[in-house]
Amino acid sequence: MDKKMIITTGILFIIIILGIFTYTLMSKNSFADKPEETEKDGENDKIKRKIGVIYFSATGTTKEIADYISQTTGGDLIEIVPEENYTSADLNYTDDDSRANKEQKSVNARPKIKNKLQIEEYDTIYLGYPIWWGMAPKIIYTLLDTYDFKDKEIIPFCTSGGSSIDVSVEDLKELAKNAVWHDGKRFSKTSKDEIENWAIWK
Repeated sequence: MDKKMIITTGILFIIIILGIFTYTLMSKNSFADKPEETEKDGENDKIKRKIGVIYFSATGTTKEIADYISQTTGGDLIEIVPEENYTSADLNYTDDDSRANKEQKSVNARPKIKNKLQIEEYDTIYLGYPIWWGMAPKIIYTLLDTYDFKDKEIIPFCTSGGSSIDVSVEDLKELAKNAVWHDGKRFSKTSKDEIENWAIWK
């Protein structure tokens, strides 16, 4: 083999080695990008929390607040339906023998819920109710006694002309101690802007 052929062969060998190295490097970078994007997408999925707006409303006032919260957060709207609906006579606070008065005075009262609620589907729950005689209606107690709220984020809200939400929430916390409770909000009037500003919870 003469000197010229040796040089040519050497140059070809170098070109082949450089080509293999370049191809390997480009392939590695190309495949490296894909797992990174997948991992990022997975992280985004983890921070997406499913929201439920669960409420009880005997007169429609709390329902209106719950509707706005659902629209603002994109959460599923879920009504707590009593097995026996409350009539205006049931809600007559001036009558000591009215159904609501008797329930609120009884420590053990647990009005039955007609519909089954898929609590397990939700990570974050907005829990709404009216204030009856300074407390949440006893059907809310039924809810917390019936379902497992372990590790769920609960954000309470209530409707009331004057009573604070604080006392009712402290009572409810005792029934769902393994939930993560957040500060609640009392609404005395239906102001869409106020509701939307509060409901955007992070």
